[in-house]
Order: sequence, then C-alpha cells, then structure tokens
Amino acid sequence: MIATVAILGRPNVGKSTLFNRLVGKRLAIVEREPGVTRDWKEGEAYLAGVHFRLFDTPGLEDAKRGTLEAAMRVQAERALAQADVALLLFDAREGVTPLDRHFSDWLRSTGIPVIVVANKCEGRGGTEMALEGFSLGLGTPVPISAEHGEGLAGLYEALAPYIEPGGIDDRPGDPFDQALPADNEDADDVTEGPLHLAIVGRPNVGKSTLVNSLLGEERVLAGPEPGITRDAIPVDWTYGDRAIRLVDTAGLRRRSQVTARIERMSVEATERAIRLAEVVVLVVDATVMLERQDLTIARRVVEEGRALVIAANKWDLIEDAGTALGHLRDRVERSLPQIKGVLTVTVSALSGEHEAQLMRAVFRAYDTWNRRVSTGELNRWLAALVERHPPPAVRGRPVRLRYMVQTKARPPTFILFASRPTHVPESYIRYIENGLRRDFGFEGTPVRITLRGGDNPFDPKTG
Repeated sequence: MIATVAILGRPNVGKSTLFNRLVGKRLAIVEREPGVTRDWKEGEAYLAGVHFRLFDTPGLEDAKRGTLEAAMRVQAERALAQADVALLLFDAREGVTPLDRHFSDWLRSTGIPVIVVANKCEGRGGTEMALEGFSLGLGTPVPISAEHGEGLAGLYEALAPYIEPGGIDDRPGDPFDQALPADNEDADDVTEGPLHLAIVGRPNVGKSTLVNSLLGEERVLAGPEPGITRDAIPVDWTYGDRAIRLVDTAGLRRRSQVTARIERMSVEATERAIRLAEVVVLVVDATVMLERQDLTIARRVVEEGRALVIAANKWDLIEDAGTALGHLRDRVERSLPQIKGVLTVTVSALSGEHEAQLMRAVFRAYDTWNRRVSTGELNRWLAALVERHPPPAVRGRPVRLRYMVQTKARPPTFILFASRPTHVPESYIRYIENGLRRDFGFEGTPVRITLRGGDNPFDPKTG
C-alpha cells in the first residue's frame, strides 16, 4: 500500500512550494501572502525512486471557532487523520516561533510520526539555521530549500522508514532532481482512467457546497462569503461503479474585475482545470439565471472542446419552477447556439436534490463527447444531406463536397473535403453541424469541422 505524507505548518513557511517540488508540477498556488492555501490538496509525489501520496494543507493558526482560519485548521486535521507521517515545516530564517511550538505539541499528542523540516535553508549556513528545530522536541530537523530543491536527499533519509513500502518509480535521471516541468497534460490524450469532471462558475453560486454534497463529506471549504476557494482542488471519488476525478474550482469573475495577483492565479488554476477536464459542470444561480459571465464561462468551455452540463443551483428557492425552467432552457438555446442541446439540470446543493439527475447528465454528456461515426455511414449521410440542400454555387460554379471523415472524438472532430473549401459559407457549415447533432446524437457537445481542398484522399482513382 502506498504511504501517505501530510505537510503541515503555520502560514507562509513554504508548504505549497515543497508540495509542488515533490509532485514535480505546479499544482498548488504559491504566493508570499499568508493563507493562500485554504483546502488540502492531494498529489502523487516522487523522491529517490519511491512514490507516495502527498497532502498540502492550509496554514495552522490558533483561531476562534466559527472563523475561516478555524475552518482551515479543520481541513488540515482531516488531512492529517489520513496520513502515515507528517512533515512539520518551520521557516529557518525566522527561527522557531511560539506558534511552531504550539502545533508541535499538538502533533505530538496525535501519535502520528512527525519529521521536523527546516525550510529556506539555502547556502552554506543552512544546517546551522536548522538547529533551532531541536527545541521542538520531535527529533533531528532536516534542513531543505523547497524553492531551490536543496536537501532532498536528507528528506528522503528521514522519510524512508515510512514510504519505502510504497511503489517504486522507474523514471530515468537523478533520483533527487525534482525539477518543476511545465504542464503539458492534454485531456484529449486520456482514454483510460477516471472521468475528469470540473465544477466551475461565478463566485458564490454554490460550487463547493455542491462538491461536498456529491462527496457526502465536508471535503472543501464552503460558506456564504465569495472567494473562499482559491485553488483548483481535485478529489478522487467513486460514484456507483464509475471512478471520477472531481475538481472544485475558484469562482470566475469578469477579467476586467480581476486585479489582485492571487485572484489571477486562481483564474489560471480554474482555466487549467477546464483544459484538463472531460466534462465540465457549469453551476449557475437559479435565482438570477444565466448572467453574462455565466455565458462567457460556457463559451470558454466550448472553445476548449469539453463536454458541458449546466446545473441551476438553489432551485429550492424558486417559486414558479415550470416558468423558471422554461426561461432557463430558452436562454440557453438562444445564447449558446454553437452547442445546441446542452443538458440542463436543476439542483439544490444544500438539500442534495436532483444530484442523481446531474450525474446521469454528466455520464450522458461524456458518452456523447466520446461518440464516433463510421466513415461509410458518415458519407452516405453526407450524400443525402447534400442532395436535399446542396451548397450554394459561387459565380455560377458549384461547390462539390466530396468526402467526410471523423478524425477523432473528445470532442467529435471531422474533416470535410470540398472542391473549393474557402467558398463554403459559414451558414452551410452550421447546417452540416446541426445535421450531425440531429442525426447522430451529438447534441450538447462541441463539434469541430475543418474543410480541406482536393479529391477524396482514400479513393484509389485519385490517389
């Protein structure tokens, strides 16, 4: 069984920097401002040829009950309860603080093994800077620099008794070279594994509440204040017999209103979650219905080629449900013509109402997004479509549509060969697209059509 390691410490000691270093990707937002991390985040870490589960947690603070800081501490405690060993980070430049001592005493009382890690120990004097960690009474402190990747060999030696039973990583190269590569993941290349599902929307529409309701636990922070969620928080989940990678995201405001650096980073994390998703649930507030920003987010999802489901939350507050539902569906059809037939579900995240319907819509959208049509069937259909309504002639010369092939799914993508592709009107391309949706069941998913010139490349007479 793979070991689990939790990183803990007071705010701004470098927990997220170490998390990113060990997972080898910039998965967690890192900023000098304390309190950036508010939910615990999980990743698969690698160190000296061994991999293990790693938790990044919110900064520990001694806060009053009912405050955001107290809720963040609860999140850290939940992560710790699942861990085999904890890394207690302190800032070696500042030295051990009373808050460090307070939480070291608390960690000692949990009975979970704790390794003291002195972060920000760059250069020759790093080892001397770490010595103050002995005063915490939790053993020999390990000096590291998470930002520069120094001291990882010592960290491995301290962790080895707890993580070596985990899986062995056979990646080539220096086992302690934990560089942070750029993210080159592409959801279009993912054909196996869990369904990647992102929950997106404007601030304060109930995204985190919906995530918690689906999971059946308070996994992410939720509350009436907008902007509580700052990062994209992935959670591995099983619904029925389906494995799902569920991602809660920060609310997206209009770009003109995003001025703070931390919010820009939150937006980037949400946009990355959309790119890596397979299905995106856009949560909207049913009491105000599809505002301009909702439509902007929906168009962004379509542009990225992801399957889209719209969830109208707070439906329990709607008095005339029939009229409201008709208004919602009409607004969707008129405002999102490029994705006709998008699935719309009404939910109440607080009560859990209609969540089963939402998940059925997610699976249906996913199946449509993955659908393929055989080349023979596609071209018989194209011939009948053109016979009913041929493309308009240009300067008296007809435009011939010769052949069509589906090159990929996820989303459904087609190449259409024509005698004069630049002369095919946009209106006629939409006619073909709408026909594909209607006749092959591609409603509610992005459909991409590319025109090319020349004859049928698969016909031996023209090859």
